[in-house]
Amino acid sequence: MNRKESDGRTRVTVVVALAANLLIALAKAVGGLLSGSPALLSEAAHSVADSLNELFLLAALRRSRRPADRRHPFGYGMERYFWALLAAVGIFVMGGCFSFFQGIDALREGSHETPSGYLAGLIVLGVAFVAEGSSLVRAVYQLRVQKGGGGDPALRTVLAEDGAAVLGVLLAAAGMVLHLVTGDAVWEASASFLIGLLLVYVAYRLGREARDHLIGESVDAGLRDDIRELLGAQPEVDNVAELLTMRLGEESWLLAARIDLAPGMDSERVELVCVRIKREIERTWPQADHVFLDITEAPVERAAGASAGPGVLRGTVVCRGRAAAEWSGVSGLGGQRSPVAVRAPRSAVPRRVQAM
Repeated sequence: MNRKESDGRTRVTVVVALAANLLIALAKAVGGLLSGSPALLSEAAHSVADSLNELFLLAALRRSRRPADRRHPFGYGMERYFWALLAAVGIFVMGGCFSFFQGIDALREGSHETPSGYLAGLIVLGVAFVAEGSSLVRAVYQLRVQKGGGGDPALRTVLAEDGAAVLGVLLAAAGMVLHLVTGDAVWEASASFLIGLLLVYVAYRLGREARDHLIGESVDAGLRDDIRELLGAQPEVDNVAELLTMRLGEESWLLAARIDLAPGMDSERVELVCVRIKREIERTWPQADHVFLDITEAPVERAAGASAGPGVLRGTVVCRGRAAAEWSGVSGLGGQRSPVAVRAPRSAVPRRVQAM
């Protein structure tokens, strides 16, 4: 599945969740006000928070697809994680804090009378369970279609919200039923506290994931091992000295590697090897939008199997992937792979080759 198709499916999932949450929030608010149920009002606040968060996620899907420019040469893919962080804050403040307030208020008033209007409230919760469950099924299906969902924060947020919503409906219904049976409001207060704790936990998990991406998270360890194995399997590569990766978006990441080549190759051969490795990486992992290779020559002693000595610097070869704008001063038009640009050497200074 390409990125445009994946974004389209994720957008449909978010819109479905938004429509469900808006209708449910209205029904819960009306039912909560008529019955005076703190648990139902907590769930209404929960649905309102989810609705606002879905608006954040729709903005993230639109803004993160903007092309790279001079100010943001690696694109806007990481903006998804910024909006996901705002969504996490919204869940915590609007959902969790309001639920705690409702629980405290119910404990302070502490009624032991049989509540009225709870039958309508339970019907509302039943409808909410069906709607939230349908949205959850849609999110799970999308997760499977994307083979785990990749690093898509919008899809993960919808999945977490819907899962928490289904569990929150069950908690609210349990609190209302126990209040009806015992006449003690402490059960509904407890349900409100549990809903608040649930929302705080979801907000913490989503916020932590967004933080990891925003500060520069590497790709999975298994993928790093596969990349190292591919580099090491090249006949000209003697050693992969260092491998660095960083996610730039849902399906975009940067790769920087320092590799030692077998001794004895001239600069033209080094250039050809660099371009071939770059193309093989891009063919194997289309998500590798930016590839940087730092090339040095392996020590002759190590290449022969003897003890290592000081290596001879062969030069630096930088293979940059799909540059989105002409920001490097060499060449590269948005979305196009440009040809190799070779800079002339300065006396004894090794040649620098830049492939974009």
